[in-house]
Amino acid sequence: MKLKSGLCATLLTILSSSNLVAQDESPNIRINQLGFYPSQEKIAVWDNEKEADYIILDPSKQIIENSSTKQATLSRISNKTRQTIDLSKANKPGKYTLIADNDTIHFTVEENNLRSLSKVAIRSFYYQRTGIPILEKHAGKWKRGSAHHDTLVYIHPNAADENHKALETISSPGGWYDAGDYNKYIVNSAYSIGLMLTGYQLIPQYYKNLALNIPESGNSTPDLLNEMYFNLKWMLTMQDSFDGGVYHKLTTPNFEGFIAPNKCKQKRYVVAKSTAATLDFAAVMAQASRIYDKYEVDYPHFSKKALNAAIKAYEWAKQNPQLAYSQKKLNEKFKPAIKTGEYGDQKFNDEFFWAACELYIATHDKEYLNDIKKYMPDRFTNPTWGCVESLGTFSLLLNQNAEIEQIVNKLKGQLLTYAEQEVNKKNNSCFNTMFGNDATDFGWGALSEKCINPAISILIAAKLCDNTKLDDYLNNAFHNMDYILGRNATGYCYVTGFGAKSPMNIHHRLSASDKIKEPIPGFLAGGPNQHQQDKGQGVKYISNYADESYSDTLPSYASNEIAINWNASLVVLAGLLDAWSK
Repeated sequence: MKLKSGLCATLLTILSSSNLVAQDESPNIRINQLGFYPSQEKIAVWDNEKEADYIILDPSKQIIENSSTKQATLSRISNKTRQTIDLSKANKPGKYTLIADNDTIHFTVEENNLRSLSKVAIRSFYYQRTGIPILEKHAGKWKRGSAHHDTLVYIHPNAADENHKALETISSPGGWYDAGDYNKYIVNSAYSIGLMLTGYQLIPQYYKNLALNIPESGNSTPDLLNEMYFNLKWMLTMQDSFDGGVYHKLTTPNFEGFIAPNKCKQKRYVVAKSTAATLDFAAVMAQASRIYDKYEVDYPHFSKKALNAAIKAYEWAKQNPQLAYSQKKLNEKFKPAIKTGEYGDQKFNDEFFWAACELYIATHDKEYLNDIKKYMPDRFTNPTWGCVESLGTFSLLLNQNAEIEQIVNKLKGQLLTYAEQEVNKKNNSCFNTMFGNDATDFGWGALSEKCINPAISILIAAKLCDNTKLDDYLNNAFHNMDYILGRNATGYCYVTGFGAKSPMNIHHRLSASDKIKEPIPGFLAGGPNQHQQDKGQGVKYISNYADESYSDTLPSYASNEIAINWNASLVVLAGLLDAWSK
């Protein structure tokens, strides 16, 4: 076996040293920095237009591959040429070495490779809890005292009605901080939990065996459900007991600065009820009512309470079917002006569909079945907080019966059509992924909404609609996860605390204010965003190419913020891949 002189010199260095070479010392190699499963389809990308010779050493330092990079592909975004490195011969557990020209990198192959990521991604929600101390025995050095107890929250003038005077107070404790800020939002909370409850239903046994070291660990409820209950309990406090409508969010008038939560001084308000928030609430409460029914020992009466709340919320929404939350319009009439995240929505067919699906599954009431037919989509749309009809599709697929057979068959067809379209995107990809081949892929929260969520959708399509495609779709979903974890245009592993090159300065007030160098682990950054909305606001981007429009800096809310909906998608994909890998 003949090696070129450069490879020979590097090989001698490797064999004579036990030191590992960091990812960012290998600028031309793009690879999943967490490693691979033995059966996973494995590639790295050579980020250079010139062909490279490479070798792979197995754990005993024996050469198992001696080849050259192949399949040169031109990026439609940057016109950069990238090539493929085949890692398929690294198919047994162990630590491997890849040498390409003068670049060297080490990677692992092991069973349950994503297990630690799955756990830490869920645990990120514990750090987002409000109103309780985050304890050292659960959080390590990221411990903190309690803040934002929200036992005295003001009714904003825009939420006042015949039952509630402006500036009257209510109690609305608990729940998660939504993103990098300190506010709590119903729309995003409901969507995040709805997506994770879908994941739970797909692999319940996996989550029953996943201990997370949170305060509730050790009870009879899976820890994923324990963590979500903390937020569900808060959500119940956001429903008006008089009429069933749900306040859109709990917020300060302005975003707080990058200060510790216990230093915050602004008043906190619940704002106007909205159709979107109320329907999302109805959907997730109905969904939770049937899943938590098995865990009455830990959460007595919650299931019944959640279903009753869902029914009442849906009734309110039917009476108020077009009540959009428009912050600009409300601010023209009411003070103080609210300038935090809007989560605005103008169309509600998708929310009605999701809520009707969940309430039908929970009650089998024909009213909800009629509304399923009324609001049924004509195509499958990738799940996001603003487009939730896919969550209804997933739930119907998971809870089929003879009465909805025709509906389910149509939804299956829509989902399979979508899945095939997504998989075909890989054909002209520099990174062998369905994602990242067009500038339009890179906008707000792209890594979650355009990369992870399609991977989740194709896995569900294969598992619930066509098992013959599971292996193929599983490989494609793994490739999208590879993109998240380092095989991408910037070389970042976009999850805090993982990989050799990961975000250190996320737009996250908890991480920025705790005086700890490392950010709280397990958070997914929003990722490259071609629009660069924060450019010129203390943010410098490494490039103007869409797939490189990322800035690992604190002010970069456009590319480096975190959010519970983005982490919910990370939780689900990591869990499905770990549970379904062979």
